[in-house]
Amino acid sequence: MNHDKSQLYQRRFQQVFTYIEQHLDSPMTVEQLSEVACFSRFHFHRQFSQFCGVSVSRYITLMRLKRASFRLVQNPHEKVIGIALDAGFENPESFSRAFRNTFGLSPSEFRKNPVWVDWHVHFQFPGRENQQRLENMEVKIIEVEPMQVAVLEHLGDPMRVSNTVATFIEWRKASGLSDYTQRGTYGIPYNDPLVTPGEEFRFDVCGELNPQANGTVPENPQGVIGKTLPGGRCAVVRHVGAYDRISDSVYYLYREWLPHSGEELRDFPVYFRYLHLDQELPEHAQQTDILLPLK
Repeated sequence: MNHDKSQLYQRRFQQVFTYIEQHLDSPMTVEQLSEVACFSRFHFHRQFSQFCGVSVSRYITLMRLKRASFRLVQNPHEKVIGIALDAGFENPESFSRAFRNTFGLSPSEFRKNPVWVDWHVHFQFPGRENQQRLENMEVKIIEVEPMQVAVLEHLGDPMRVSNTVATFIEWRKASGLSDYTQRGTYGIPYNDPLVTPGEEFRFDVCGELNPQANGTVPENPQGVIGKTLPGGRCAVVRHVGAYDRISDSVYYLYREWLPHSGEELRDFPVYFRYLHLDQELPEHAQQTDILLPLK
């Protein structure tokens, strides 16, 4: 298969992945999905399994369970039956059985103690990569003003950042010092998670402070502190898609854009601004600005 045909083949499957994410609330058939991909329905099932490593039906179930996992943790008072029905299951029993068979925990157990490390393993598909057309990504250079932020520092396994985020959300709602509906939300990875030993990985979860906070964060049980996010020139590019594939866009900036830009990097790590905080938002619609500090 030559390069152009290989790219076309991958794009067709990306269309299928996007379609599935957009229709998780609806029944889907192999016939429908084969039409989306412009493949023969007689071969599509085998093609999908070969490309993705799991069957079509299993992939759809996993995507529904993935969304349900977020809802269980982010909405602790939502009834399991509602989450089960929205995930396409006829009753809570069948949902709980599928959830336990996949993650080794019941929905209630996962809600109390989400084990994100093991959870992520189930969503690593051999053929599925971020197929954004990186060569067409628009990079802008902007001036960023210094910002007072509340920060919860994460040290350790990058797969457990979600637990730190949940604790930060808890503080944010309780304190009223960083209104997530009005103030920006940021993430600062101090290391590359792909090459850094898990115990050494550092990540700051940040929220812009409200003006009345006066740049200070009182002592609190969650361990949130105040910091200043430095201002200055930044290259910014928008990543569209799941957070767990954001590294593709980051590496585009370093590998493709920076060498040809004539710019030099400032002594501060690349960081993210999360534009959508709704866990119900389909992965294909999530948007994150990646900011690369420049001199």
